[in-house]
Amino acid sequence: MSAVHVPAGSSDGDYIRTPSGVLVPAEIDAFHRHLHHVAPSGLVDQTGQTSGMRRLEAISGKTVGAKNLWMGQTHVPASTASANHHHGASETAIYVVSGNPVFVFLDTEGDEPVETRVETGPGDYVFVPPWVPHREENPDTDTEAVVVIARTTQEAIVVNLDGLDWSEVRLRND
Repeated sequence: MSAVHVPAGSSDGDYIRTPSGVLVPAEIDAFHRHLHHVAPSGLVDQTGQTSGMRRLEAISGKTVGAKNLWMGQTHVPASTASANHHHGASETAIYVVSGNPVFVFLDTEGDEPVETRVETGPGDYVFVPPWVPHREENPDTDTEAVVVIARTTQEAIVVNLDGLDWSEVRLRND
C-alpha cells in the first residue's frame, strides 16, 4: 500500500479516508470526487425553452450534480428566429459550433435605441450579460445553427419576452 499524504498544517480530522485508502477533504462528498462524462445521447431537453430554438442540458445539478454551472447546447433550425428572452441574473457564454447564428439585442447607449445584430460563425464566442433581452436567429436557409452555452447559474434561467426592450425585465433572481 502506498503512503497517504496529509497536507502540511492539516490534521487527519480535516480529511476522510476513501474505501481505496486515499485521504480527501472531508467536505468533498463521494459524488464530487470523480469526473462525469455526458455523451451526446445523455443530453436532456427538460430545461427552460424558448420558441424557435431547442435547448439541451449537459452539465447541471440534475445531470452531474453541478452547484454553480449550467452548460448545454442550443439548436436553431434553418430560416428560424427564436422568441425574445433573457437569462435573469445568469451570465451566458456562447461558442458557435456550426452555422451562422445572429444574436439580436436592443443597443440603448446612443441617442435612440437601435436593434443590433451580431453576426457569427463557427469558432466565434458571444457573451450575454445578465438580464439583456435578446434573440437568436438563423438566416441560413439550409443549415441548422448549433452553439454550446455555459451559464453562471446552475439552472438554465429562461424568461420569455414579447419584445427586446427592457420594459418586461424585472431584476430578481429567477
